[in-house]
Amino acid sequence: MITLSDSGVWLVILALGAGTFLIRWSFLGALGRYVMPTWVLRLLRYTPVAVLPALVAPLVMWPAATEGQTDPARLVAAIATVAVGMIWKNMLAAILAGAGTLVAMLQFLG
Repeated sequence: MITLSDSGVWLVILALGAGTFLIRWSFLGALGRYVMPTWVLRLLRYTPVAVLPALVAPLVMWPAATEGQTDPARLVAAIATVAVGMIWKNMLAAILAGAGTLVAMLQFLG
């Protein structure tokens, strides 16, 4: 395990903050004054749709709560979330259905 002094921790925090700012500025500040081609704008619309499953899939397939073992309760909750979202096209309903299914399945499966 890496141990850092207080000043080392603050240095890492500041460096990560500056890096995050520069990454965001590169798109908003540097490229914000230019008109992007239509095909780039069309592709950028799909970024959240691609990033969200990439963030959620590892949590469903290899959850830390079960030490990396696939959990049927989380799989059923993910399926319920996707199904409700696709049927009703309502994000809040999908989130509530997934959360409710997860709680119910954890109670049912123990």
